[in-house]
Amino acid sequence: MNRTFSERKLVIIAIFIATGLACIGRLYYMQIIDDSYKLDASNEAFRHVTQYPPRGCIFDRNGKLLVTNEAAYDILVVPSQVRDIDTASFCNDLGIKKDDFISGIKKAIVLNTATHPSVFLKEVTPEIYASFEEKMYKYHGFSAQVRTIRKYPMKIAPHLLGYIGEVSKELCARNPKYKEGDYIGISGMEESYESDLGGIKGEKIMMMDAMNREVGEYKNGKYSKPPDPGENLTCTLDAALQAYGEKLMANKAGSIVAIEPATGEILALVSSPEYDPNLLIGSVRAKNYAKLAEDTLTVPLFNRALMAQYPPGSTFKPIEALIGQQEGTLTPQTSYYCPGAFIMGSNVHIACDSRHGSLQLQDAIAKSCNTYFCNVFVAMMNNRSYGSTEEAFEAWRKYVLGFGFGARPDIDLPSALRGNVPAASHYDKTFGEGRWKAGTIAWLGIGQGELEVTPLQLADEAAIIANRGYYITPHVVKGIGTKAGPAKKYTLRHYVPVDEKYFQIVVDGMSDVVSGGTAAASKIPGIIMCGKTGTAQNPYGRDNSLFIAFAPKDTPRIAVSVVVERGGWGADWAAPIASLMIEKYLNGTVKRTDLEQRMMEGNTLNYLLQEKTEPKAFKNSASAEAKRKRSKPNKH
Repeated sequence: MNRTFSERKLVIIAIFIATGLACIGRLYYMQIIDDSYKLDASNEAFRHVTQYPPRGCIFDRNGKLLVTNEAAYDILVVPSQVRDIDTASFCNDLGIKKDDFISGIKKAIVLNTATHPSVFLKEVTPEIYASFEEKMYKYHGFSAQVRTIRKYPMKIAPHLLGYIGEVSKELCARNPKYKEGDYIGISGMEESYESDLGGIKGEKIMMMDAMNREVGEYKNGKYSKPPDPGENLTCTLDAALQAYGEKLMANKAGSIVAIEPATGEILALVSSPEYDPNLLIGSVRAKNYAKLAEDTLTVPLFNRALMAQYPPGSTFKPIEALIGQQEGTLTPQTSYYCPGAFIMGSNVHIACDSRHGSLQLQDAIAKSCNTYFCNVFVAMMNNRSYGSTEEAFEAWRKYVLGFGFGARPDIDLPSALRGNVPAASHYDKTFGEGRWKAGTIAWLGIGQGELEVTPLQLADEAAIIANRGYYITPHVVKGIGTKAGPAKKYTLRHYVPVDEKYFQIVVDGMSDVVSGGTAAASKIPGIIMCGKTGTAQNPYGRDNSLFIAFAPKDTPRIAVSVVVERGGWGADWAAPIASLMIEKYLNGTVKRTDLEQRMMEGNTLNYLLQEKTEPKAFKNSASAEAKRKRSKPNKH
């Protein structure tokens, strides 16, 4: 028995010895072999300094630099180390006031205690920092951290490119990737492609002495992680065309959207009034943003190209012509007589700007006859293959939705709106169920009333007709980093619910619009352009001038929509601007210099300013429009 006890005793001793050796070995490994465990030994011994990656640059389709980076400096402070400072000299060097100095120190203590570094002043420019750096040795407790801020060399396309800003507390709480002080894309491409442009933050581990001063990088940077720069983007924009469009839209409220029909690539996206994107960078961002936001009259921050919603007016007539043909209620030979107005019973009177007499489809498009297209709309509503007006209307609405109206475009930019295509339930509510007929809503056939579209949707309409029945979703990125080509969804064809054979007569009619119709003054020498004017009623002021176009007729390379708010007739402003954009893109130069000068110097913004009210073209005008007298002519 004694022998058994002795054996057990030896086993227990052996276990204790083995355990002790294991612990000693582990401690030796942690303290001697593996230095990484030392990093967590004391928060006072090391400082983890975030290394911010440079954001990716953005280039246009031809390699021109649109967005780049330049150095900026965050001034850091450790409040406990601040002593013997000439406050007046310090404030003068950084261009701040003494109150800013005091509040900055207090804020740093509240946010990160007195013994840890905090951001005292953000995004100091290289010019200011160069002077400050020479004297920094005098300012104990202060240091600098390099950041990058955006720079826009060409000063164009602010609504498309977007801007960056500081992350919100809510986002920091939701996403551990971010912390207060980080910057992300707030709008435009900067927002949509944040995950590509933003890069990945790194970290530098610095050793600190007993006075909490940096004494060097730990292990010469062995455990530091460098930042990964953001990917560069190649966008679809043609910088020269974009800049030209912005000049044409000077002193005007409205937009230009240009698309390459074969690819869906956006060549230009102009929203006017615009602003210099360099206003929203660096330490002056907040001040400049507030100033821009205060302008509630012209709203320069508002992206009209994607968010403004207007009645399409006569630019909708080609869609009506296609729907009627597909339904079998309209042929190219269908003739209607225009006495100067569409009259139905004693209550429906929609004026036309001229007595056109008898017209067939192609001439009706060229002359933009209201009477003709009201009849086209009514013919479908009265189609006996449907059991009721409501059923016929919903079929018509389905066609319209099939062209992309009434739905948010799947563009790779944020904030695009859907427009409005009213449902039968809207008229049941407005007029009473079963108490409205085709004539009650005949204005829809000429693009008025509750129908609303965005400039992007109008440009897509032009691209659909240019392609004879399909579109590729509009997009703004051609390639990310070294990877060429857009996402797959931006290469797919989407066909509209109208057969290809019905498009040619519409194309011919739109060609006649320019060769001898309502836009004859905007003809481009040597280029066959197809277009459609629109003069859309605006319940808040002067009519809006609209135009859609594409060219060349048989091998289209560009499709354009132009909206000039309060511009009056479509032929006065929108059509000439569109034709100049097309001439510039296809020829590289513009020969019609007199027209170019007149468009660039023209000022329609005065009409808006004279109204002394906020612009409402982008607000929902359906209810107001429905109340208007239907006797007002829809001009062209």
